Amino acid sequence: MDARDKQLLRSLRVELCTEVLVDGLVIQYLYQEGILTDSHVQEIKAQTTSQRKTMMLLDILPTRGPKAFEVFLDSLQEFPWVKDKLRMKRKEMTVQDPADLTVIAPHILKTSPTDQQLNKLAMRLGPEWEHVVLCLGLSHTDIYRCKVDHPHNLQSQIVAAFVLWRQRLGKKATIQSLQTSLTAEEVDPSVIQYML
Repeated sequence: MDARDKQLLRSLRVELCTEVLVDGLVIQYLYQEGILTDSHVQEIKAQTTSQRKTMMLLDILPTRGPKAFEVFLDSLQEFPWVKDKLRMKRKEMTVQDPADLTVIAPHILKTSPTDQQLNKLAMRLGPEWEHVVLCLGLSHTDIYRCKVDHPHNLQSQIVAAFVLWRQRLGKKATIQSLQTSLTAEEVDPSVIQYML
């Protein structure tokens, strides 16, 4: 899924959750078209409310390849108003080219991110945070520990992972290495700008 579509799903996340998309044929269509696996369907159905099911779907979709957004739009036959809104917003959106972004000063790139900056970053990251911290050198065990320590707050899990990374690497935990891992995981470049 390209950056614009990921950004669109993130920006309309709360609104999409109120539309209760997963109670219809959406999940079955996405499964039929190979966007969702059997384990994805089970994971979504295991959620306790329709809104949580929709959130889980929105977490999974960006990881399901380049066709995921188009197939998701096709799956919205029962929700034509949602489909129209997504198409309209998609046309309006322009994703900044990384080359258009202001260059971060070298002295800032060499510094370690502050708690406040890590908190801002955590507010902007979605499910891709796990891949980002793995790219920074944390292990799956570290991620699991952060989830167990903060079971009901995703932002706290993310902040805990970044703090752990900063503690382990000390002065080597720089904004530059953070930027590199965010770029490697195709996180929208505006996220790092917002953090600064």
